[in-house]
Amino acid sequence: MTQAIKLSAFLVANQLDLKGIKAFLAIKPLADNSSELFYELPDGKYQYYFNFGVMALCGYNDEEIKQVIENIYAFQIDPSKNWLRDDHDILADTDSDIVFGFDELTVANIDTKVIRITLFNLAQSVALDHYHHTTEALLTEVKGFTDQLELNGKLLLNRKSMLRFLGRALNTHIDIAENIYIFDGPDLLWYDDYLDKLHQGLMKHFDLRVRFNEVEYTLKIISESLTAFREILQHRESSILEYIIIVLILVEVVDLVVTKLL
Repeated sequence: MTQAIKLSAFLVANQLDLKGIKAFLAIKPLADNSSELFYELPDGKYQYYFNFGVMALCGYNDEEIKQVIENIYAFQIDPSKNWLRDDHDILADTDSDIVFGFDELTVANIDTKVIRITLFNLAQSVALDHYHHTTEALLTEVKGFTDQLELNGKLLLNRKSMLRFLGRALNTHIDIAENIYIFDGPDLLWYDDYLDKLHQGLMKHFDLRVRFNEVEYTLKIISESLTAFREILQHRESSILEYIIIVLILVEVVDLVVTKLL
């Protein structure tokens, strides 16, 4: 008989307060560090929390999922109005090795470690979806600025607005660097070749490295564009300063001439 379980991951906030969640749940997690909390609960249920605002669940129906998310609302920093979600199934087939389907994974046996590794990669996938949308929105804004240059021959952007935009872009880059650690995995991978094989397969299945590189490339384009914008603004401010100096010199000359004549 084939056993099947459903896994779901949600981006519910910009960040999660893991210390607060740990104190609130008041049960001992199976994994506990500064970036993640992993819990096993009765009836084959699991909860996995990540500091970058994603929580991943196993063994819950939609009503239960909604309740779990609402229960930790107080620990969601900058909550998202629209949860970003991804689902994946794990099937158990004793005659099968590791097989990846479109939205399902088949393994010989489902245990806590297999569930944790799958939830871990599913959470990374949801986070990358979020950062993809964020960087694409930033790139769209940059495209708007370049269209201004093409149509008007000048940048209709003041220094304050540019610095605020630059701050958003830098914060996005920092968030990705701090939170997306696709080149690392849970410590339990170090001691189990099967789990490491599963982890590498899931990374490939979710295209995590490719999608991460795409986000990094988009941020590189944004960064190069902002450097060009900054140089244009500096040139514009230098020109304004030169005009002010010229006007002041002219005022001095006129004043001197008038004084001489009088």
